[in-house]
Amino acid sequence: MSYNFLNFKNNLFFFCLALAGITLQGCKGEQKNPVEESRKYVIPDSLLRTLSIDTVQTRPLVNTISFTGMVDVNQDNQVNIFPLVSGNARNIKVQLGDYVTAGQTLGMVTSSEMAGYTNSLIVAQTNLTNTKRQLEATQDLFKVGLASSLDVTSAQTNYDQSVAQLEMAQRILKINGDNTKGVWEIKAPVSGFIVQKNITNGTSIRTDNGTGIFTISDLKNVWVWANVYESNINNIHLGDDVSVTTLSYPGRIFKGKVDKMLNALDPTTKVMKVRVVIPNEKYELKPQMFASIEIANPENKQALCVSSKALIYDNSRYYVLVYNGHGDASITPVEVLNTLGDKTYIKSGLKEGQLVITTAAILIYGELNS
Repeated sequence: MSYNFLNFKNNLFFFCLALAGITLQGCKGEQKNPVEESRKYVIPDSLLRTLSIDTVQTRPLVNTISFTGMVDVNQDNQVNIFPLVSGNARNIKVQLGDYVTAGQTLGMVTSSEMAGYTNSLIVAQTNLTNTKRQLEATQDLFKVGLASSLDVTSAQTNYDQSVAQLEMAQRILKINGDNTKGVWEIKAPVSGFIVQKNITNGTSIRTDNGTGIFTISDLKNVWVWANVYESNINNIHLGDDVSVTTLSYPGRIFKGKVDKMLNALDPTTKVMKVRVVIPNEKYELKPQMFASIEIANPENKQALCVSSKALIYDNSRYYVLVYNGHGDASITPVEVLNTLGDKTYIKSGLKEGQLVITTAAILIYGELNS
């Protein structure tokens, strides 16, 4: 019994050794798969050549105050045309918004007054001819002793009065258009755009009507009126820089300055009107356009500043792409202090001198996040 038990133990021991060997051999035969490392996105050279890079700089901090407003004509560069005679309008040739040049005929008014001015001119010309002949005849009679010097003086006076009457008739007719056919021609006194039109064919025109029939304005610069509420009046100053945007030109910023402050509140809206002068060489701003107005309010502080194009808004916060060189960019969260047009002031997240990407930022941001 003892011998058999020992023999069994020996057999079991060798069996375990064989099993362990087989297990070790199987482990040596397995090949371990390498773990793939994530590859970092590198901006391609083709894209890199098109990128715009901005440098983080320290600048004086400027806060902005936003208002609503409206584009208006520059009233210093506009002309109102009022009727000089009464009559009926015809042959109106221009419409609201048309560009006209100085001296261009805008329409006509058939007028009995113009006919009267023409008649006065003809009468004055006739009287001048008669008094001239009388003066010459009297002078001839005086030479032969058949007329006195008093007769010559009287004839000379009549002639001089006829000359004065003719000159007056000519001036009156010239003031009213110098037309001898009973028609008053409405002519543009200056070049510009028709911004107001209160006349159509057949309209009865009267000189005692206080409303102009045409208004012409040069729109090379315009006014923008901002509605400033009482709580912000203390923050607005003459000469402040202004940025104006409109619905018609999304992303386009028009620059101007505060030119005038009407120091009285509107009794209905309780706002103070502030006037901004904007250059408008391409006539892009039209009268009566609604405008969003931002007025800069400088502070005695410094802050980091970058281009507004560098900002990316995602997951309820702002990011920028810091460019590290050689196609390497990193996503950096930032805290924004204020945005003024194309510049944004940063509270935290960046350092002065860092480079940030301002074009194709969203595309690169998506690649870095993928």
